Formats: sequence, structure tokens, C-alpha cells
Amino acid sequence: MNIREMCDAFDVTPRTLRFYEAKELLFPIREGQRRLFTRSDRARLKLILRGKRFGFSLEEIRQLLDLYAMGDGQLTQLSQSHALAEKHLAYMLAQRAELDEAIAELKAQMDWGAAKLKEIAAQRNSAA
Repeated sequence: MNIREMCDAFDVTPRTLRFYEAKELLFPIREGQRRLFTRSDRARLKLILRGKRFGFSLEEIRQLLDLYAMGDGQLTQLSQSHALAEKHLAYMLAQRAELDEAIAELKAQMDWGAAKLKEIAAQRNSAA
């Protein structure tokens, strides 16, 4: 695939692909100014985007991708991916709990504000 096809297939910009190449996450074949992306690059990009969605840093993603070539049937890569995923899941669950609490507090404040508005409106109507 050329860069345009990769961009279309994965909904990313050329700048994103060049950035991942500069960070040594992708290794397209270079033909002059052209970049040709292999099946391996496509698989790596899919994993990069998934990792970013899950909150992994680019360095964490690079380290996990580098483990693929160890030749142990992906045992090391999968075990380290699982450990890192557990850590990120715990963090995401904590964030969700904090967000749920903030949402509940905001709803309570909005309910209080709505009741106060009704009270003030009723006072003005009775005074008129």
C-alpha cells in the first residue's frame, strides 16, 4: 500500500504515518520519496492505533512490538502485553469511578439549581 491507501484504510493522516516511521514503529519500503507499506506495517499500525486507544504510550507500544521478533511464539510479547493491559485497565477503571462521582455531583448541583430557580420564580409570581 502507498501512503494514501494506508491513510484511507486506517483513517490517519500522512503526518501520522511519517511520525510513526520516525519513532521506529513502522518500517515502510522507501522508493525515492514514496513509501510502500507491507502487510507487516499494516498489522503494526493496527496494533499501534489499538494501543493508543487503550492509553498505552508510544514507547510502551514500541517495546511490545519489538518483542514480536523474539522467536518464542509470542510468549514474551503476550505476557508483557497482558501485564501492561492489566495496569492500564486498573487506571481506566479508577478514572471511570472518578468520572461517575463527578457526574453524580454535577447532577446533584443541577437539581439543586433547578429547584432554586423554581423557588425564586414562585416567590416572584406570588409577589406580583
